[in-house]
Amino acid sequence: MFRVQNPEEKVRNCESNAAPKLAKMPSKKKRRRPESERPTIHPRNKYSETRPDFALLASLYPSFEPFVFYSHDGGRPRIDWTDFNATRELTRVLLLHDHALNWWIPDGQLCPTVPNRSNYIHWIEDLLASDIIPKTNASGGNVRGFDIGTGANCIYPLLGASLLGWSFVGSDVTEVALEWAEKNVKNNPHISQLIEIRKVESCEDGPSMEKSHDGESVSCESKIELSACAVREEVDPLPSASFDLHSDANKRYNGPPILLDVVRDGERFDFCMCNPPFFETMEEAGLNPKTSCGGTPEEMICSGGEKAFITRIIEDSAVLKQSFRWYTSMVGRKSNLKSLTAKLWEVGVTIVKTTEFVQGQTCRWGLAWSFVPPVRKIVSLHVAEKNVMSFMLEGLQRQFSAIHILQSVESLFRSSGAACKLNTSSFTVDITASNDHCDAILKNELQPLDEVSSCQHVQETLNNSSCSLHPSNNLCIRVSVFQQIPGTLLVKGSLQQRDNPIPGAFSSIFQKLEEVLRYKFCR
Repeated sequence: MFRVQNPEEKVRNCESNAAPKLAKMPSKKKRRRPESERPTIHPRNKYSETRPDFALLASLYPSFEPFVFYSHDGGRPRIDWTDFNATRELTRVLLLHDHALNWWIPDGQLCPTVPNRSNYIHWIEDLLASDIIPKTNASGGNVRGFDIGTGANCIYPLLGASLLGWSFVGSDVTEVALEWAEKNVKNNPHISQLIEIRKVESCEDGPSMEKSHDGESVSCESKIELSACAVREEVDPLPSASFDLHSDANKRYNGPPILLDVVRDGERFDFCMCNPPFFETMEEAGLNPKTSCGGTPEEMICSGGEKAFITRIIEDSAVLKQSFRWYTSMVGRKSNLKSLTAKLWEVGVTIVKTTEFVQGQTCRWGLAWSFVPPVRKIVSLHVAEKNVMSFMLEGLQRQFSAIHILQSVESLFRSSGAACKLNTSSFTVDITASNDHCDAILKNELQPLDEVSSCQHVQETLNNSSCSLHPSNNLCIRVSVFQQIPGTLLVKGSLQQRDNPIPGAFSSIFQKLEEVLRYKFCR
């Protein structure tokens, strides 16, 4: 994971109010990161080696010169970051000087920072180039992205098209954003053919009647609820600390469509990206007095804030599945990252990746996930595999005990169709899984609980844990849970056969189990 720092806008971030600081409370002094661990700007970012030269830009672009000033001690030139006109002009000249892009936005619209936005583009470039998931590309080698809420600035499509030749669909809902995004695309004819600006039809314009899967007409709001229900039916609801989306209706996103009803039937994309509305109110959005980069209510706020907005993206992605290779979003609060990640595992993703973006003293996080089955790792038959593996679960929440861990282990394997026997007196689960069952777990191809229950008779035949009752090509594992200290459990897995019938499966399955349990139960 690379972590990025923007040297050009040190201290001040145009959206640094994404995580506003509250009144200081007594707390332990934070440990200072060693220099080697501090986030750095992405190495392919234009500004990784040389920061923008304000004096040079002022000499080349007279419209920028009035915003540049020098300290009395002759320090390097600066601008007033609380002046919207200054930050907008800086963005304009950087895009023109370094990217050959003509760009402008009207007063009040969100003004992006170029180096920070470039880091997000390059992180997605890294995801697409990685071998985590297959490099299948339905566009014949041309990368196609979807920018959720592109805004009047249209910054991500412009940068992605100019830097890497990617094509984009940029969506938005307001007339001002759509008009200026179109202008910014048309003013750059060398890349205009790569970018489509798409209007999102808001549910607020009136309930649109469409056909549901059973052929009956449903309103736009009802369709969203149906989608959420479809997600819940497709996943195995393991015990988790994830939030209940229906527990507080006021915290749910209730705005215009995000991906569903915007992505067209049959469309395929390599990725989507999003700078979500971070706040619930404009008062909250205005807590940072050190910056002024504009932003309309549509860009800055929504019911439930970023957590609710990104949750809706997750719900939509669980319906669209492999229509996108990667789904991604920025996250402004680290406290939301864990619950969002837990939600992702709950809906059955195959991979989750995160990164940290740092601009001055402000942190953002990148969250990415996919439903594409990962590339299966080839384990050499000549490498001896361990027969016993273990890991510690630390920081368990109080409501969870060893029995919850065991039930979650049982539920995970049952959802693949594997046979399980839970022994609550010895705190063990005995599992018998075929190669197909192992593949289903590793690829998250799990059955809903109501379907799994039909396999109950298989488990009832397991009156003892002996693997001799099962074919020799099945994998037999015993998972044991031991109490260490309050809030900490040891989970141990042991292979019950002398020779592993499915080479590499035990270690891969146990690593997957660790991944799931950590996201479900640990703080």
